[in-house]
Amino acid sequence: MTSPVRRSDSGIAHFVIRKFFIRHSRTTLLGDHSTDDSKPSTDQARWMKRLPFALLGLASLLHAEESTKRFDFGDATAAPGSIAVRSTDLFDATKGYGFEPGRTISSVDRGGDPWGGDFITGEGGFYFSTELPEGNYEVAVTLGDLKGESDTTIKAECRRLMLEDIKTANGKQVVKKLVVNVRRPEIAGGDKVRLKAREVPYLHWDHKLTLEFNGPRPAIAGIEIKAVEVPTVYLMGDSTVTDQPFEPWNSWGQMVTRFFKPDIAIANYAESGESIKSSLSANRFKKAYANLKKGDWMLMQFGHNDMKDKSPDALETYRRNLEEIVATVRAKQATPIIITSMERKGGVKTDTLGGYPDAVRDVAKRLNVQLIDLHAMSRELYVGLGSELDQAFQDGTHHNNFGSYEIAKCVIEGVRENAPELAAHLAEDAGKFDPSHPDKPADFHVALSPTSDAAKPDGN
Repeated sequence: MTSPVRRSDSGIAHFVIRKFFIRHSRTTLLGDHSTDDSKPSTDQARWMKRLPFALLGLASLLHAEESTKRFDFGDATAAPGSIAVRSTDLFDATKGYGFEPGRTISSVDRGGDPWGGDFITGEGGFYFSTELPEGNYEVAVTLGDLKGESDTTIKAECRRLMLEDIKTANGKQVVKKLVVNVRRPEIAGGDKVRLKAREVPYLHWDHKLTLEFNGPRPAIAGIEIKAVEVPTVYLMGDSTVTDQPFEPWNSWGQMVTRFFKPDIAIANYAESGESIKSSLSANRFKKAYANLKKGDWMLMQFGHNDMKDKSPDALETYRRNLEEIVATVRAKQATPIIITSMERKGGVKTDTLGGYPDAVRDVAKRLNVQLIDLHAMSRELYVGLGSELDQAFQDGTHHNNFGSYEIAKCVIEGVRENAPELAAHLAEDAGKFDPSHPDKPADFHVALSPTSDAAKPDGN
């Protein structure tokens, strides 16, 4: 059943302009045929003078409607000017929003204020999607229960951690903001990213913004979504960087979002099994270049899959590609940051990445590029974990949620030390981190997403 939608600014604009046209059409558009047709009547002249302003006002209201969406969650009457989203509203392409199927959710009504008096909750995580064009969006989420406590974790698209353990006291509500990047494979000019078959159904390549609500007791009263112009950080890399869609696999790229303020967007273009060469060939860099603008950043971490190339000039090709990417990013007045690959679990004592970390360090030094030495930091981290090292990995290369969270903290510390302009966008609670003194696995609690697949990601 389609949820009722209250008359929005767009509807009001249509109503006002329609009345304006009806009021003036008889005497102005048709005119007074008893007079000279060659000269507009006084009413016609007055109408013609007002028309541009009326149309301008309509365009402004329509633009506001298109760029801002206000969803009131819960089965009670929706707040004025908002779209009612009831617990039974599954996603429908016709209306362009709704909950993804397969999850159990319910509505709770506390009465009072239409916006905050009722909310949607559920167990084990649930998803809400809305169709949106490619771009960056600020999402303001109203959380809390007017007659109870709440504890909510929010992820976006394919498990990007955005808000972690947001607690509200009994009877309290808060509004939290996050910025989500929405993308499509199409590239301006007619080209597109050549997605792997398994990528096609992923949430981060569709035409929707999807939010995952999770935690011990999520309470979502409403969300407001608007397009924003903010700096963007593009992430390029492999399976240790990409937004892994399924538990128990995870990467630092989908955890690092949690450590930034909602004044910057993270666009993760990495994919499992990728090398620099294959990412160039699949148009992943071309897609990023098409969107890259002055003041943006590009963070690149490759090496795990590049080193499998046994060509005699493989390392030199890697180095040359890295240099060319740096030059292209700088030509667009954006900032490149290159990252050495983190070690595998077996690399605590014996390096497993050959000459690739040193190649990255060399390029950074010669071209004066900001460097995050994740290779060195990860080895410190693994030594610091000691007997608990296995609890950070899902296999010999890929991390679980805890491991990628710790690696993300290493990346954030690298940003703080080596990229001060980007560090200005770090969240207030993105505290300093010493890799040699990591967190305890037993103290880590980020709600597991509902989607899981034991199949190993590409790459090792």
